[in-house]
Amino acid sequence: MALLKIKFTQQRRVHLAQGLWLLSWMAVMWGGVIFCLGVYLKTELLRRAEVMDNTEIHVVPNILMMVGLASIGTNWVASRVCQDSLDPTRFPRWKVPLLAWFAQLLYLCPLSLYCQVGLRNGIRFYKDTDVPGRCFQKETIDRLQMEFRCCGNNNFKDWFEVQWVSNRYLDFTSKDVKDRIRSNVDNRYLLDGVPFSCCNPTSPRPCLRYHLTDNNAHFNYDYQSEELNLYSRGCRQALTDYYMELMNSTGPGVLSVILIQSLTMGLRYLQTAVETAMVLEDPEGDSEGYLLEKGVKETIEDLKINALTMLKFGQVDPNAAEGSSEVADAEKDEKDAPPSPAS
Repeated sequence: MALLKIKFTQQRRVHLAQGLWLLSWMAVMWGGVIFCLGVYLKTELLRRAEVMDNTEIHVVPNILMMVGLASIGTNWVASRVCQDSLDPTRFPRWKVPLLAWFAQLLYLCPLSLYCQVGLRNGIRFYKDTDVPGRCFQKETIDRLQMEFRCCGNNNFKDWFEVQWVSNRYLDFTSKDVKDRIRSNVDNRYLLDGVPFSCCNPTSPRPCLRYHLTDNNAHFNYDYQSEELNLYSRGCRQALTDYYMELMNSTGPGVLSVILIQSLTMGLRYLQTAVETAMVLEDPEGDSEGYLLEKGVKETIEDLKINALTMLKFGQVDPNAAEGSSEVADAEKDEKDAPPSPAS
């Protein structure tokens, strides 16, 4: 017995086709918007690829672009189905593309972004302005910290753990430089200071960048309570908030496509109603449309049988193989046997 059977007159089929045609073109436009948002997110990630801690985040814009292109293609096919649904000579050719449209519902799902971004790796190469491939790292990090109003990966103290001043600008005859280099096992020049790009221009006090942990180095200064005139937020949190905001802007677009795809399930009704009218050889008469030709349980059983049949099709029957080998051996024996004497 057919599932959710509905009776359609010719006028109702026409109205259904017109409504589905409009929804399909709306989904095409939203698919274009999703694809453009995916390209924009991909571009933003590539712009700051040098400071990302991993590249797995690129899977998100890739999926967005795939969903956008699939939505454009499949819903364009759906619009053509609606346009040709009342022409018995043209409608059957859209049966196969229609299956691809239904398959799209399997991967249209809400996307979430979990990205590990920040400057943890980037700040280690800040000083390598003379190293090929890293010479623009300093400029990239400085621009990023000023643009996003952040400092370091988690906070400004991350700069205390790396040597961000190149050896090219250090005076190794100075006692202070020698003492700082000898003070750690890695022979790095570490100091309690930060680059200029960490300075907050809205602070009323002139920027303090060096000796940030020394209360006696500056007048009226307390390391524990002073905001240090620096950006208090780390760049990891700033970048995560930025990309999450981009993803939140793409969320309504993806959900809109999912909603439209759900509404256009009426294509199944249109398809079956038109096919029923063609079987009855009365295109202008009444017909019945349904979602499934059989019940849910029977449909699942048919799918299982078809899947098992397809799996068995690629397997070799051992009994048949053994029988064919015996026949081949018998034929070989007949060829090798000496000819019988003439009578």
